[in-house]
Amino acid sequence: AAARQRLEQGRGFAIATINVDHLQRLGEDAGFRRAYAAHDLICADGNPIVWLSRLAGRPVRLAPGSDQVLPLAELAAGLGLPVALIGSNDDSLTRAAESMRARVPTLRIAMTHAPGFPFDPDGPEADDIIARIRQSGARLCFLALGAPRQERFAIRARDALGNTGFASIGAGLDFLSGHQRRAPVLVRRIKMEWAWRMLSNPRRLFLRYAKGFTIMPGYARQALALRARDRDAAP
Repeated sequence: AAARQRLEQGRGFAIATINVDHLQRLGEDAGFRRAYAAHDLICADGNPIVWLSRLAGRPVRLAPGSDQVLPLAELAAGLGLPVALIGSNDDSLTRAAESMRARVPTLRIAMTHAPGFPFDPDGPEADDIIARIRQSGARLCFLALGAPRQERFAIRARDALGNTGFASIGAGLDFLSGHQRRAPVLVRRIKMEWAWRMLSNPRRLFLRYAKGFTIMPGYARQALALRARDRDAAP
């Protein structure tokens, strides 16, 4: 509803999808913290975030970035607004675009772009991408650049363009393209998608998840302290 309202009104926005990896990075990276604080909408992209919200007495629903791609595409198509796909590599973007058009036939994809690696969200290539988005007329951009690049670029581009929404969706486009395989529905239902992802790419993800587990007790204590403060402040 919030994204629809902003798109209808021609207001720029940025959506982030927070997970445990992001929590760990937020504790180490001041630039990432500033970018996150500037986002208009933040969704829970992982069951640990939902569990922490319940401990804090401020429950939120699970809303993975991968699950938001097609609903947002349908929203843009329904409003007659073109979209842009910015992500990992040209082949994945081409396949993701084909998949999205097959599912949302009225969708207009005005631009696809795979930045060079490593992409600098504050560098000259970012300026060029912003100019291309403006020229393309895209009003909603899906960013699959990985954290913290996509979140930092989202804020810079949102502020530069003013009328365009940015959704940082991580591996969402790679799932649509088939470059990555998402966990089966049953695995997601039993809250074990994180284990599926780690086992599918242990060299890249084992250390990331290990760091995430080490910070959870501290965040659980903070969540319980927040719940206690809210209870004490209640009339």
